[in-house]
Amino acid sequence: MNRNHPDVQHRKALEGTPVLSLDIERVLGASARQTVGAEFRFSPEAPWVVSVTLLVEGGPCVRWRIGRDLLQQGLYSMSGLADVQMWPSKERATSWLQLCSGDMAALFELPVPPLAEWLEGTYALVPAGRELAEVDWDAASAGLLPARRAQFE
Repeated sequence: MNRNHPDVQHRKALEGTPVLSLDIERVLGASARQTVGAEFRFSPEAPWVVSVTLLVEGGPCVRWRIGRDLLQQGLYSMSGLADVQMWPSKERATSWLQLCSGDMAALFELPVPPLAEWLEGTYALVPAGRELAEVDWDAASAGLLPARRAQFE
């Protein structure tokens, strides 16, 4: 992968949500790769997940929702289980992201520096451990409690 990352774009989506657009590489075989456009989106309203849209030229657009903490950890150590796994390459300038669905799997190589910087920005918006701080628990549980009270009366 190009270490200078000229195809990296940072921009803000509507309402100030961070978006990262960059070219990543899909590993097709030992010596075959395909460049894939990837758009990473974060919303403070759903701070646990990052929406990743993969744009294959001439192919369909595919969207995955991946845990923000999984992506962060996967930059530096093994992360994830089953359908989504991520781990650093030996030289640490890139990380591997494996996505599985049914009997199909795809392996991507991601540049660490721009993704790490972008993730850092998402944690500045909603720090780790503060994802539930803005939840109105009274409103969220209001519909649950009356139904339970009726059972005991």
